[in-house]
Amino acid sequence: MLDYTVFYKDAWSFEDWPGDEGWDVFLSAFNSSDRVQQVFGKAVARDKHWLIAKEYQYSEEELPSTGYCVIATSHFEAEVIKHYFQETRLKPKHLKLCVDITGFMRPHLLFLLRFLAENGVSGFDVVYSEPGRYASAEKTQFSDEVIVDVRQIAGYEGNHVTDTASDVLIIGAGYDDKLIAHVAEHKDSARKVRILGLPSLRADMYQQNVLRAELAAEQVGGNALEGIDTHFAPANDPFVTADSISNIVRRMRERKPISNLYLSPLATKVQTLGFGLYYLFECIGQPVSIVFPFCRSYSRETSKSISRVWRYHIELPER
Repeated sequence: MLDYTVFYKDAWSFEDWPGDEGWDVFLSAFNSSDRVQQVFGKAVARDKHWLIAKEYQYSEEELPSTGYCVIATSHFEAEVIKHYFQETRLKPKHLKLCVDITGFMRPHLLFLLRFLAENGVSGFDVVYSEPGRYASAEKTQFSDEVIVDVRQIAGYEGNHVTDTASDVLIIGAGYDDKLIAHVAEHKDSARKVRILGLPSLRADMYQQNVLRAELAAEQVGGNALEGIDTHFAPANDPFVTADSISNIVRRMRERKPISNLYLSPLATKVQTLGFGLYYLFECIGQPVSIVFPFCRSYSRETSKSISRVWRYHIELPER
Protein backbone atom coordinates (compact mmCIF):
# COMPACT_ATOMS: atom_id res chain seq x y z
CA MET A 1 0.00 0.00 0.00
CA LEU A 2 1.31 3.44 -0.93
CA ASP A 3 2.52 5.65 1.92
CA TYR A 4 1.55 9.16 0.81
CA THR A 5 3.17 10.74 3.87
CA VAL A 6 6.68 10.27 2.42
CA PHE A 7 6.02 12.99 -0.15
CA TYR A 8 7.81 16.31 0.39
CA LYS A 9 6.29 19.46 1.89
CA ASP A 10 7.53 22.54 3.71
CA ALA A 11 6.19 25.88 4.93
CA TRP A 12 7.40 29.41 5.55
CA SER A 13 6.08 32.80 6.53
CA PHE A 14 5.26 35.12 3.65
CA GLU A 15 8.04 37.50 4.74
CA ASP A 16 10.62 34.67 4.65
CA TRP A 17 9.93 33.51 1.10
CA PRO A 18 12.97 31.39 0.04
CA GLY A 19 15.16 33.38 -2.34
CA ASP A 20 16.52 30.40 -4.27
CA GLU A 21 13.18 29.03 -5.45
CA GLY A 22 12.15 29.63 -9.06
CA TRP A 23 10.11 27.94 -11.76
CA ASP A 24 9.61 28.03 -15.52
CA VAL A 25 5.92 28.85 -15.07
CA PHE A 26 3.94 29.99 -12.05
CA LEU A 27 0.18 29.54 -12.51
CA SER A 28 -2.44 31.02 -10.21
CA ALA A 29 -6.20 31.48 -10.38
CA PHE A 30 -7.00 35.16 -9.95
CA ASN A 31 -9.29 36.45 -7.25
CA SER A 32 -9.37 39.50 -4.97
CA SER A 33 -7.82 37.92 -1.88
CA ASP A 34 -4.54 39.40 -0.67
CA ARG A 35 -3.13 35.92 -0.18
CA VAL A 36 -3.60 35.17 -3.88
CA GLN A 37 -2.32 38.47 -5.25
CA GLN A 38 0.62 38.89 -2.86
CA VAL A 39 1.93 35.38 -3.45
CA PHE A 40 1.72 35.95 -7.21
CA GLY A 41 3.85 39.07 -6.83
CA LYS A 42 6.39 37.29 -4.62
CA ALA A 43 6.86 34.12 -6.65
CA VAL A 44 9.93 33.90 -8.90
CA ALA A 45 9.33 32.40 -12.34
CA ARG A 46 10.29 32.93 -15.97
CA ASP A 47 6.61 33.33 -16.82
CA LYS A 48 3.70 34.05 -14.51
CA HIS A 49 0.14 33.30 -15.60
CA TRP A 50 -3.28 34.12 -14.26
CA LEU A 51 -6.18 31.78 -14.94
CA ILE A 52 -9.41 33.81 -14.95
CA ALA A 53 -12.34 31.60 -13.96
CA LYS A 54 -15.84 32.49 -15.13
CA GLU A 55 -17.22 31.66 -11.68
CA TYR A 56 -15.60 34.79 -10.20
CA GLN A 57 -17.42 36.93 -12.79
CA TYR A 58 -14.68 39.51 -13.40
CA SER A 59 -15.12 42.08 -16.13
CA GLU A 60 -12.25 42.80 -18.52
CA GLU A 61 -11.65 46.12 -16.74
CA GLU A 62 -11.11 44.29 -13.43
CA LEU A 63 -8.39 41.95 -14.65
CA PRO A 64 -4.84 42.25 -13.24
CA SER A 65 -2.27 44.37 -15.08
CA THR A 66 0.66 42.12 -14.17
CA GLY A 67 1.16 38.61 -15.49
CA TYR A 68 -0.35 36.96 -18.54
CA CYS A 69 -4.10 36.39 -18.25
CA VAL A 70 -5.79 33.35 -19.74
CA ILE A 71 -9.54 33.90 -19.63
CA ALA A 72 -11.67 30.78 -19.34
CA THR A 73 -14.29 30.53 -22.05
CA SER A 74 -16.26 27.77 -20.35
CA HIS A 75 -17.46 26.59 -16.94
CA PHE A 76 -16.56 22.98 -17.81
CA GLU A 77 -13.31 22.05 -16.05
CA ALA A 78 -11.83 20.00 -18.91
CA GLU A 79 -12.34 22.83 -21.39
CA VAL A 80 -10.89 25.39 -18.95
CA ILE A 81 -7.61 23.52 -18.47
CA LYS A 82 -7.23 22.43 -22.09
CA HIS A 83 -7.86 26.00 -23.21
CA TYR A 84 -5.11 27.23 -20.88
CA PHE A 85 -2.51 24.90 -22.40
CA GLN A 86 -3.68 25.60 -25.93
CA GLU A 87 -3.44 29.36 -25.48
CA THR A 88 -0.06 29.30 -23.75
CA ARG A 89 1.28 26.53 -26.05
CA LEU A 90 3.01 24.97 -23.07
CA LYS A 91 4.26 21.39 -23.18
CA PRO A 92 3.85 20.34 -19.56
CA LYS A 93 6.00 17.19 -19.55
CA HIS A 94 9.38 18.92 -19.22
CA LEU A 95 8.15 22.08 -17.54
CA LYS A 96 9.28 23.20 -14.09
CA LEU A 97 5.79 24.17 -13.02
CA CYS A 98 4.35 25.63 -9.84
CA VAL A 99 0.61 26.02 -9.29
CA ASP A 100 -0.83 28.22 -6.57
CA ILE A 101 -4.06 26.39 -5.76
CA THR A 102 -5.35 29.00 -3.28
CA GLY A 103 -7.84 30.61 -5.67
CA PHE A 104 -8.54 27.62 -7.92
CA MET A 105 -11.99 26.20 -8.46
CA ARG A 106 -11.86 22.66 -7.07
CA PRO A 107 -12.99 20.97 -10.33
CA HIS A 108 -10.37 22.96 -12.28
CA LEU A 109 -7.68 21.87 -9.83
CA LEU A 110 -8.68 18.22 -10.04
CA PHE A 111 -8.81 18.13 -13.83
CA LEU A 112 -5.43 19.90 -13.99
CA LEU A 113 -4.00 17.11 -11.82
CA ARG A 114 -5.41 14.43 -14.14
CA PHE A 115 -4.33 16.36 -17.26
CA LEU A 116 -0.72 16.62 -16.07
CA ALA A 117 -0.62 12.94 -15.19
CA GLU A 118 -2.00 11.95 -18.60
CA ASN A 119 0.59 14.15 -20.32
CA GLY A 120 3.55 12.45 -18.72
CA VAL A 121 4.32 14.90 -15.93
CA SER A 122 6.09 13.04 -13.15
CA GLY A 123 6.04 15.87 -10.64
CA PHE A 124 5.39 19.57 -10.05
CA ASP A 125 5.16 22.04 -7.19
CA VAL A 126 2.03 23.37 -5.52
CA VAL A 127 1.82 26.32 -3.17
CA TYR A 128 -1.05 27.24 -0.89
CA SER A 129 -1.29 30.26 1.40
CA GLU A 130 -3.19 29.84 4.64
CA PRO A 131 -5.56 32.66 5.60
CA GLY A 132 -4.95 34.69 8.73
CA ARG A 133 -8.71 34.48 9.22
CA TYR A 134 -11.86 34.09 7.17
CA ALA A 135 -13.66 37.35 6.53
CA SER A 136 -16.83 36.52 8.48
CA ALA A 137 -15.64 33.55 10.58
CA GLU A 138 -18.15 30.67 10.39
CA LYS A 139 -20.60 32.89 8.46
CA THR A 140 -18.19 33.36 5.55
CA GLN A 141 -19.87 32.62 2.22
CA PHE A 142 -17.58 30.87 -0.26
CA SER A 143 -20.18 30.44 -2.99
CA ASP A 144 -23.62 31.77 -3.88
CA GLU A 145 -24.90 28.28 -2.99
CA VAL A 146 -27.07 28.21 -6.10
CA ILE A 147 -26.42 24.65 -7.29
CA VAL A 148 -26.72 24.27 -11.06
CA ASP A 149 -25.64 20.62 -11.24
CA VAL A 150 -24.29 17.73 -9.19
CA ARG A 151 -22.16 15.49 -11.39
CA GLN A 152 -18.88 13.65 -11.75
CA ILE A 153 -15.77 15.74 -12.34
CA ALA A 154 -14.18 15.19 -15.75
CA GLY A 155 -11.34 12.69 -15.53
CA TYR A 156 -12.73 11.20 -12.33
CA GLU A 157 -15.65 9.20 -13.71
CA GLY A 158 -15.66 5.66 -12.38
CA ASN A 159 -16.68 2.37 -13.97
CA HIS A 160 -19.70 2.02 -11.72
CA VAL A 161 -21.77 -1.13 -11.21
CA THR A 162 -25.56 -1.39 -11.18
CA ASP A 163 -25.62 -2.83 -7.66
CA THR A 164 -26.02 0.16 -5.33
CA ALA A 165 -26.78 -1.72 -2.10
CA SER A 166 -23.41 -0.93 -0.51
CA ASP A 167 -22.59 2.47 -2.00
CA VAL A 168 -20.42 4.82 0.06
CA LEU A 169 -20.04 8.60 -0.17
CA ILE A 170 -17.00 10.22 1.49
CA ILE A 171 -17.40 13.98 1.92
CA GLY A 172 -14.61 16.39 2.75
CA ALA A 173 -16.83 18.64 4.87
CA GLY A 174 -15.93 22.33 4.82
CA TYR A 175 -17.85 25.55 5.50
CA ASP A 176 -20.31 25.26 2.57
CA ASP A 177 -23.11 23.40 4.35
CA LYS A 178 -25.50 23.85 1.41
CA LEU A 179 -23.02 22.10 -0.89
CA ILE A 180 -22.61 19.28 1.62
CA ALA A 181 -26.38 18.88 1.84
CA HIS A 182 -26.81 18.82 -1.95
CA VAL A 183 -24.19 16.17 -2.61
CA ALA A 184 -25.52 14.07 0.29
CA GLU A 185 -29.04 14.24 -1.15
CA HIS A 186 -27.68 13.41 -4.61
CA LYS A 187 -26.38 10.11 -3.22
CA ASP A 188 -29.24 9.68 -0.80
CA SER A 189 -29.02 5.88 -0.47
CA ALA A 190 -25.24 5.75 0.01
CA ARG A 191 -23.62 5.36 3.40
CA LYS A 192 -22.16 8.75 4.32
CA VAL A 193 -18.68 9.34 5.73
CA ARG A 194 -17.39 12.79 6.69
CA ILE A 195 -13.82 14.01 6.90
CA LEU A 196 -13.33 17.14 8.99
CA GLY A 197 -10.18 19.25 8.88
CA LEU A 198 -8.22 18.58 12.06
CA PRO A 199 -5.76 20.07 12.70
CA SER A 200 -7.46 23.05 11.07
CA LEU A 201 -5.73 25.94 9.29
CA ARG A 202 -6.12 28.15 12.37
CA ALA A 203 -7.09 27.18 15.91
CA ASP A 204 -10.59 28.72 15.77
CA MET A 205 -11.42 27.34 12.32
CA TYR A 206 -12.11 23.80 13.51
CA GLN A 207 -15.03 24.95 15.66
CA GLN A 208 -16.28 27.17 12.82
CA ASN A 209 -16.09 24.18 10.47
CA VAL A 210 -18.07 21.98 12.87
CA LEU A 211 -20.76 24.64 13.28
CA ARG A 212 -21.25 24.85 9.53
CA ALA A 213 -21.07 21.08 8.99
CA GLU A 214 -23.80 20.62 11.60
CA LEU A 215 -26.21 22.58 9.39
CA ALA A 216 -26.10 19.71 6.90
CA ALA A 217 -26.39 16.98 9.55
CA GLU A 218 -29.94 16.01 8.56
CA GLN A 219 -28.94 15.21 4.98
CA VAL A 220 -25.66 13.53 5.90
CA GLY A 221 -26.95 11.75 9.00
CA GLY A 222 -25.45 11.67 12.47
CA ASN A 223 -23.55 14.26 14.44
CA ALA A 224 -20.44 15.97 13.08
CA LEU A 225 -18.48 15.17 16.24
CA GLU A 226 -19.67 11.68 17.08
CA GLY A 227 -20.14 8.34 15.40
CA ILE A 228 -18.11 5.91 13.33
CA ASP A 229 -18.77 7.86 10.13
CA THR A 230 -16.80 10.95 11.15
CA HIS A 231 -13.05 11.01 10.51
CA PHE A 232 -10.32 13.64 10.57
CA ALA A 233 -7.45 14.73 8.33
CA PRO A 234 -5.27 17.85 8.44
CA ALA A 235 -6.73 20.82 6.55
CA ASN A 236 -3.26 21.71 5.26
CA ASP A 237 -1.80 18.34 4.22
CA PRO A 238 -2.85 16.65 0.95
CA PHE A 239 -0.66 13.62 1.58
CA VAL A 240 -2.12 12.77 4.98
CA THR A 241 -5.59 13.40 3.53
CA ALA A 242 -4.95 10.88 0.73
CA ASP A 243 -3.53 8.42 3.26
CA SER A 244 -6.55 8.89 5.53
CA ILE A 245 -9.02 8.22 2.70
CA SER A 246 -7.06 5.12 1.70
CA ASN A 247 -7.18 3.79 5.26
CA ILE A 248 -10.89 4.59 5.69
CA VAL A 249 -11.78 2.75 2.48
CA ARG A 250 -9.54 -0.21 3.32
CA ARG A 251 -11.12 -0.63 6.77
CA MET A 252 -14.64 -0.34 5.36
CA ARG A 253 -13.92 -2.95 2.67
CA GLU A 254 -12.52 -5.33 5.30
CA ARG A 255 -15.91 -5.25 7.05
CA LYS A 256 -18.11 -5.24 3.96
CA PRO A 257 -17.56 -4.91 0.18
CA ILE A 258 -18.29 -1.47 -1.31
CA SER A 259 -20.38 -1.55 -4.47
CA ASN A 260 -19.70 2.02 -5.65
CA LEU A 261 -17.51 4.63 -3.96
CA TYR A 262 -18.13 8.35 -4.38
CA LEU A 263 -15.76 11.08 -3.17
CA SER A 264 -16.73 14.73 -2.75
CA PRO A 265 -14.03 17.21 -1.65
CA LEU A 266 -15.82 20.28 -0.24
CA ALA A 267 -13.25 21.50 2.30
CA THR A 268 -9.89 23.22 1.73
CA LYS A 269 -8.15 23.21 -1.65
CA VAL A 270 -5.34 21.26 0.01
CA GLN A 271 -7.70 18.48 1.04
CA THR A 272 -9.15 18.55 -2.49
CA LEU A 273 -5.63 17.89 -3.77
CA GLY A 274 -5.44 14.90 -1.42
CA PHE A 275 -8.72 13.50 -2.77
CA GLY A 276 -7.33 13.79 -6.29
CA LEU A 277 -4.05 12.07 -5.44
CA TYR A 278 -5.85 9.18 -3.78
CA TYR A 279 -8.04 8.73 -6.86
CA LEU A 280 -5.14 8.84 -9.35
CA PHE A 281 -3.01 6.37 -7.40
CA GLU A 282 -5.68 3.90 -6.28
CA CYS A 283 -8.99 4.30 -8.13
CA ILE A 284 -8.43 4.43 -11.89
CA GLY A 285 -10.68 1.89 -13.65
CA GLN A 286 -12.64 1.08 -10.49
CA PRO A 287 -16.27 1.89 -9.53
CA VAL A 288 -15.08 5.11 -7.91
CA SER A 289 -15.77 8.69 -8.96
CA ILE A 290 -15.47 12.20 -7.62
CA VAL A 291 -18.80 14.03 -7.55
CA PHE A 292 -19.24 17.74 -7.04
CA PRO A 293 -22.11 20.23 -6.59
CA PHE A 294 -21.42 22.95 -9.14
CA CYS A 295 -22.35 26.53 -8.23
CA ARG A 296 -23.16 29.50 -10.42
CA SER A 297 -20.54 31.76 -8.82
CA TYR A 298 -17.98 31.96 -6.02
CA SER A 299 -16.94 34.74 -3.66
CA ARG A 300 -13.97 36.75 -4.89
CA GLU A 301 -12.56 37.47 -1.44
CA THR A 302 -13.17 35.27 1.60
CA SER A 303 -10.09 35.82 3.78
CA LYS A 304 -7.91 38.44 5.41
CA SER A 305 -4.08 38.39 5.56
CA ILE A 306 -1.67 35.48 5.10
CA SER A 307 -0.68 33.14 7.88
CA ARG A 308 1.97 31.05 6.11
CA VAL A 309 2.73 29.56 2.72
CA TRP A 310 2.95 25.83 2.08
CA ARG A 311 4.83 24.15 -0.74
CA TYR A 312 4.04 20.57 -1.73
CA HIS A 313 5.98 18.58 -4.28
CA ILE A 314 3.40 16.49 -6.10
CA GLU A 315 4.54 13.21 -7.61
CA LEU A 316 2.14 11.66 -10.11
CA PRO A 317 1.64 8.01 -11.08
CA GLU A 318 3.03 6.86 -14.42
CA ARG A 319 0.51 6.46 -17.22
